[in-house]
Amino acid sequence: MDPLNLKDLDVDGLTAALAHLSPTRTAVLKLFASVFAHGAQTMEDVRGAKQVTAAVRDHVQEHGTLPRLTVVERRAASDGFVKYLFESPLGGRFEAVRIPLFEEKYVVCVSSQVGCALACDFCMTGKLGFQRNLASWEIVDQVLRIRAEADRPVRGVVFMGMGEPLLNYENATRAARILCHPAGLAISGRAITFSTAGWVPGIRRFLRENLPYRLAFSVTSAIPEKRLKVLPVEKTWPLPELVDCIRDYAVSRRERAMVAYVCISGFNMGEEDVAALERTFAGVPMKLDLIDVTDPTGVYQPPSAVELKAFRDLLQRLNVPIARRYSGGKDIDAACGTLAGTQRGGQVLQAPAV
Repeated sequence: MDPLNLKDLDVDGLTAALAHLSPTRTAVLKLFASVFAHGAQTMEDVRGAKQVTAAVRDHVQEHGTLPRLTVVERRAASDGFVKYLFESPLGGRFEAVRIPLFEEKYVVCVSSQVGCALACDFCMTGKLGFQRNLASWEIVDQVLRIRAEADRPVRGVVFMGMGEPLLNYENATRAARILCHPAGLAISGRAITFSTAGWVPGIRRFLRENLPYRLAFSVTSAIPEKRLKVLPVEKTWPLPELVDCIRDYAVSRRERAMVAYVCISGFNMGEEDVAALERTFAGVPMKLDLIDVTDPTGVYQPPSAVELKAFRDLLQRLNVPIARRYSGGKDIDAACGTLAGTQRGGQVLQAPAV
């Protein structure tokens, strides 16, 4: 019999894997909770779950596995962001970022792939090329390892690290089900966000399945020629198709869609760019998140304060909420678009006693 990877199964998967033993629903949830809610370190921890029959305990003990990521390094930025470099027994290194929200909680930015196939021109992950999809347990374990060391609760997860999560749809959404299950990590579905560069088939499937998580759509320019220059996905799934998805998402959710706009000095900050946004998104319920580009190569530069203010003034005629999203951890390459398995800057942290 194949090993039973307890970290790679949502509740339905665990139920199916144990079906031949006819466990009660309570027994399945107790086992599931021992792995995720309680963060079992060994199979003995799982075996200690109560209200589980001896037959199920023995089966899990004999066949169950609890793989773990290795934390290669942790680096803390001057603004409180902490970047984790992980290595997997399945091969490859990837990163996650612990994001502080005030002094109350953390959000974890997770990776869903090693590298990325979409090759956005300002993104360091994209320059790595695509290596492989992460398994569900590898995504979840990023959160588990960070949660185990945290001095405050983890209340949100954003799929904004390495990779395009909708190109790893099955594994990423299974990880989200584990993260939000009350017997899992109990993170609200509304506090789990998938960021996409515009992979239309994945968005359409997400909408068909009516998943409870949020989507954030990276647009960066409403001028197709400009968008193609920095986001090659434009060639495969042109902007009009993406905008149709964004409109459908907003209507089906009865809320404004989150549209991310990476601000690049001298490139997408002018009158023609605002006019294109106004024309392209007419009638689409949206809110616009402005994010300064962070490009360690220096090819793309963020706007100056003067340029950004002028752009925001022009954007007022769109009559939509506009926010400037802070992209932290720049001094340790933890900001949006900079994750590439590199470790520099900041303070190297030792593992706390847990």
